[in-house]
Amino acid sequence: MKVTIKPANPDKPHFVGHVEGVDARKPLAPQQIAALESGLARFGVLVLRDQQITDAEQIAFSRSLGELEHATGDLVQGADRRLPMELNDISNLDRDGKLRALDDRARLFGLGNRLWHSDSSFKAIPARFSLLSARVLPAQDGNTEFADMRAAWDTLDRATQAEIRPMIALHSQLYSRAVLGFDFSDAERQAWAPVRHPLVRRHGETGRLTLYLSAHIGAIEGLPIPEARALLRDLTEHATQRERTHAHVWQPHDLVIWDNRITMHRARPFPPGQVRDMRRTTITDEVPTLAQPHAA
Repeated sequence: MKVTIKPANPDKPHFVGHVEGVDARKPLAPQQIAALESGLARFGVLVLRDQQITDAEQIAFSRSLGELEHATGDLVQGADRRLPMELNDISNLDRDGKLRALDDRARLFGLGNRLWHSDSSFKAIPARFSLLSARVLPAQDGNTEFADMRAAWDTLDRATQAEIRPMIALHSQLYSRAVLGFDFSDAERQAWAPVRHPLVRRHGETGRLTLYLSAHIGAIEGLPIPEARALLRDLTEHATQRERTHAHVWQPHDLVIWDNRITMHRARPFPPGQVRDMRRTTITDEVPTLAQPHAA
């Protein structure tokens, strides 16, 4: 079946595309894989409607796009997990499928997804693609917003571009969750020690420069922390202006794929007491960012 991709919003023809001609339950042909990869390089975010997939089918489909990372960044590990390690549990449910209490530690940790971020930027080798499947949705709200970080870079003034291009940022879940007042154990602090990434990256497929921002950033090498965080706040406000963002309104069984190298995203609130069950597979990048030609 031929793959077609059309802009989700004609006013933003280069950001977010709707895909037809792909059934995530079936093995992908080479030309379908090529079309999806080309679409991600162009649009940054792809939406596939009505993909009624199982966990195993999501995992198999995702592997067509690259090597899967394991969900080592989830707070819940071991016997308390309800999903296999190939799936990040983006939900408000416990191991038994029951709603977590409002003060449940895992639920509070998950609120960090409401901050603008790039998936797994807290890992030495961060995420390339993310694939999020909507299994159960709340009756209202709970959208996911995306920001085009290519446009964010392109619209910075030249003086700011020159200033930030050589900067190296430190990423950790310790930083993003601390913004929300979350506290960590000593073991968690050790497991999530900060990692280094460039603040500006070059996209491998297109060669375009892009801002690599995330709520996981807590410091910039060579800058005092207050100055670094003020700069990061300004850059994030710039990147997430309305003209550079798109709000995805979820429908049941949507499968949304995005390129973390050229986008940021955040989840939006929804009514407490309602189930939101999303499951994410994540394709890892090939090598650490500092080993890539990010500033050539």
